[in-house]
Amino acid sequence: MPSLRSRLWSRFRTRAVATFGRRALAAVLYGVIAFPLALVGFFLTLVGLAFGGALSVTTLGLWLLAATVRGASALGALQRGLARRLLGLEIEQPGAEGGGTGVSAGGILSWRRGILLDRTGWRAVGCALLTPFTAVFAYAAVVIGYIYGALFTLHPLLKRWNYNTVHTSDGTTHHVSLEFFGYQLDSWPRWLIPFTAGLLLLAVAPLLLRYALGPHRALLTVLLGPDAATRRIRTLEETRARAVDDAAATLRRIERDLHDGTQARLVALAMHLTLIRELVTAGAEPDRVLTAVDTARGNATQAITDLRHLVKGIHPPVLDEGLHAALTTLAADSALPVTLTTDIGTRPTPAVETIAYFCAAELLANTTKHAHATAAAVDVTARDGLLRLRVTDDGQGGATIGAGSGLTGLLARVRTVDGTLTCDSPPGGPTVVTVELPHT
Repeated sequence: MPSLRSRLWSRFRTRAVATFGRRALAAVLYGVIAFPLALVGFFLTLVGLAFGGALSVTTLGLWLLAATVRGASALGALQRGLARRLLGLEIEQPGAEGGGTGVSAGGILSWRRGILLDRTGWRAVGCALLTPFTAVFAYAAVVIGYIYGALFTLHPLLKRWNYNTVHTSDGTTHHVSLEFFGYQLDSWPRWLIPFTAGLLLLAVAPLLLRYALGPHRALLTVLLGPDAATRRIRTLEETRARAVDDAAATLRRIERDLHDGTQARLVALAMHLTLIRELVTAGAEPDRVLTAVDTARGNATQAITDLRHLVKGIHPPVLDEGLHAALTTLAADSALPVTLTTDIGTRPTPAVETIAYFCAAELLANTTKHAHATAAAVDVTARDGLLRLRVTDDGQGGATIGAGSGLTGLLARVRTVDGTLTCDSPPGGPTVVTVELPHT
């Protein structure tokens, strides 16, 4: 077991990294920069709106308002960049601005009109007016947690500078050291009071700063990111593109399977039927005719099997009997022992059943090929307009979405019906993949 000294050293090192590590210092730098930047943006935006509004009956006022909106948008872009680099906060681009970055095809007046009618730009204006009220919390957290924490901790070394200046009635000036309940902290062991307080402030400074940045992060995300309508449009565009690509890939696969498999066997069947006709016409021996008949029958049987497999890949016929029956067949055909649990109150739509079936098939295939699992479980519930499919295995874990594991394709498939897919797969397992599909 590690000694007490090593445990204390490990805790001290962990706390030091949390307080003065790269990420912590980046957050401190952001807290120092964000408030002055917000104040400058607030002042310029407020002045621009005030003068632009007062002169809005003139052309100059409209141009001033347009310039204010563009300036707020530029400030928003700068704030997104700082948040991404220093806080690791990824804020999506809100979308193309109404006026763009240059003069549009309709002329400079059309460009100005586009800026003034752009909702994204006015949301950036609102953000510029509100950020000082949220950034001040982070600034205060840096001052209290880090600056005062450092000053108190170093008080034994800085005691000559840590004092208050007192002016008496007779005109004299005195330097009074820090006081605590009337006691001056200018000698040992009174130095321990600010020293301990400083250590405590530095210890809680990262937590204090994180909570102080919460309102500011939320404000930036809401006002500088895309709104709900834009997110919905982007999701629909992405899912439509993926659905089109998936349909094209499916058609290419069907064409390839038909050309390389079924068509070749049917051609061979036709050739053997022609051979049989020639053998019968020429009065060949029965054994040669029977051999040709057996070969032709084998080709016909294999062609039927290929067609069934192809149809099953498009839409499994067993799905006509319901999702429970289809998943039961899928679990029985799996190479691993699969425990199936279903609770389907209201039968989903055929499209949702098909997506759920293929998701279960792909997840079980991944479990067999990549997870090195010994058993899997499939749990399906369909209640209150939501179908939830959960596939669990006892494999090695480590599966992530977007790492070439096939989960990305499944995510694209479920998003075509506004579904979600989550993966919980810590190293060492178990892996739990949950698919939720609305079906009302």
